[in-house]
Parts: sequence; structure tokens; C-alpha cells
Amino acid sequence: MKIKKGFILRQVAGKYIVVTIGQASVDFNGAINLNDTGAFLWEQLAKGCTYDELLSALLGEYDVAEDIARRDIDAFLETARNSGIIDED
Repeated sequence: MKIKKGFILRQVAGKYIVVTIGQASVDFNGAINLNDTGAFLWEQLAKGCTYDELLSALLGEYDVAEDIARRDIDAFLETARNSGIIDED
């Protein structure tokens, strides 16, 4: 999985915001605000990773139970998929 081209993460006034560039700015209407965990997951996906790698990274970064980590990842990925910003190839 990877973030599609044209979507980038920026930190503005202490908040994480996904902005679009190029063709993505024509095709995507809206804004995405992320908390710290969402920004961490975004950065992992920007590099490209599998679900298991995403889970391992989250568990390594945060003191969280695996079931909660999976729930958070699933929610994040569902929102990202519904927004059309994930390339699953």
C-alpha cells in the first residue's frame, strides 16, 4: 500500500493537514486533518508498506495493545480508501 501521488502531509500551526498538488488538486475536493497517530501512519504509507509492516511500525512507536492498534489502522485505512488516496498495488 502506498499514498497516491499528489497527496502530501504538512504540519501547519501544530496540526497535520493533507494537501493536494497537481492533478490530485483537481480531482479531490476537501481537506484531511490528522492527529499524531494518523500522521505517523501516513508517513509509513508514504514510503510504501504492507498491513503487517504498518502494524509492526505502530506497535514499535506507541505503547498500545495489538487489538487497539489494528482497530486504529483499520479505521485509518477505511477513511483513506473512501477518500481515494491509497494505491493498493
